[in-house]
Amino acid sequence: MRRQFIKNIKGLIQAGEDLPTVLRGAQMSQLAMIENAYLALEDNEVIAYGPMNEWPGITDWREVEVIDASNCYVLPAFIDSHTHTVFAASREEEFVDRIHGLSYEEIAAKGGGILNSAKKLNEMSEEALYDAAFERIQKIIEAGTGALEIKSGYGLSVEGELKMLRVIQKLKQTSPIQIKATFLGAHAIPTDFKANRVAYIDLLINDILPVIAEENLADYIDVFCERNYFTTAEMEQILDAGAKYGLKPKVHVNQFSVLGGVPAAIAKGAVSVDHLEELDQNDLAALAKSNCVATLLPGCSHFLSIPFGAANRLIDAGAVVALASDFNPGSSPSYDLMHVLSLACIKMKMTPEAAINALTINAAAAVELQDTHGKIALGRKSPLILTKELPSLAYLAYAYTEKHIQRIFI
Repeated sequence: MRRQFIKNIKGLIQAGEDLPTVLRGAQMSQLAMIENAYLALEDNEVIAYGPMNEWPGITDWREVEVIDASNCYVLPAFIDSHTHTVFAASREEEFVDRIHGLSYEEIAAKGGGILNSAKKLNEMSEEALYDAAFERIQKIIEAGTGALEIKSGYGLSVEGELKMLRVIQKLKQTSPIQIKATFLGAHAIPTDFKANRVAYIDLLINDILPVIAEENLADYIDVFCERNYFTTAEMEQILDAGAKYGLKPKVHVNQFSVLGGVPAAIAKGAVSVDHLEELDQNDLAALAKSNCVATLLPGCSHFLSIPFGAANRLIDAGAVVALASDFNPGSSPSYDLMHVLSLACIKMKMTPEAAINALTINAAAAVELQDTHGKIALGRKSPLILTKELPSLAYLAYAYTEKHIQRIFI
C-alpha cells in the first residue's frame, strides 16, 4: 500500500463532498478552496482532507510519504474533453501558408487541412500510430491532464477510421489516465467522394458503425457541422445512426458559421457542443436550458487567428461552459491546458476561477466523468496536481510561460 500525506497546502481546490455536478452562471466565479489544508491518500484514493487545524494526526507513520506543500496548491488534474491526439504527422507547412495569408478554409480547399492528415495517416501503420500517440500522452500527463478524449477523423475510410479507433482502444488499455473515444468519421468529405457525399455518409453508417459497435471501439459520435463540411441535416442523420449503436453525440459546430447545429445537436442528446466561435441568440437560449456542455477551444482560435468563443456571454446566459485544447496537428498543435487556462483569461476575459472550473468540474461533465474526476472527495482516485510555490492561484494563468507543476498524482 502506498500512503501519502500532503500538509500545509496553501489552497486545496475543488475539495468537498457536496460540490455541484456542473457549474453555471455566478457559480463559475466561485472556486471551492480550503486554505492551509491537508490531504491524505492511500494508493491515490482520498481518505481524508481538511484544514490543518482539524488534522486528526497520524498514529502510524510507517511507509507514509510526507509532502510539505507550503505555498503550493493542490487541485484536480485538468480534463481535456476534445482532442485529436492520434495523428500521423505535423502540418507546419500549412502554418507557413497561413503566415502568407491563406485561411484555414482556403488551405482545406486545396487539399490541405483534414485531408492532408488523412493521407498521411492512411500511409502509417497501426503500431507506429500507437507508439507516437502513447509518447504524446506521457507529455500530456506531465502538463497536468488527468483524463482525455480522443477522436478519430483522420482516416476518412473504413480501414483508416477503424485503425484509429483500434489505436485509441489500445491507448485506453495502456494509459495511466482515463481515455474516452469518439468516432469522427464525419470530419470531412474525402476527395474520392466529393461528387457523391451521400455515398460517403452511407459508408459511415453502414460499413463503419456496425464494426465500431461489434468491437466496442467508441463512446461518442461526432460530426463537423460547418459550411463546406457537413450540413445540419447530415449531422442529424449521422447522429441518429450512431444512437442506434449507443453512441452519444459530441459535435464540432459553429466554428466559422451558424447553421442551426447547436439546437439540433442538443435535441439529439448531445453531451457537448464544441468550438462555438460563432453564436446567435437561439444557440444561447438552447444551451442555457440544457445540460449540454458548451466547450470552448481558445488554442484553436489563437493558432488560426479566428474569433474566440464568447465565454462570458455563455456564462451569463446560464450555459455549462468547459474548456479544452483541441490538440491536433493543423489548427491547435498544443496539448498544454495551462496555456488554455491563460488564453481563456487573457483573450476571453474569463476569471481564473471560472477557467479552472471549466477545466475541472465542467470538463469532467463534457466526457461524463463527473463521478470520478474534476473534484477532490472521499473515496475518489482522481488524478491530482501539486503546483510549485505560487503567490496566488491567479498566477497559474498570469505567468503563462512558466512551468507551474511540481508533481502529478495518478
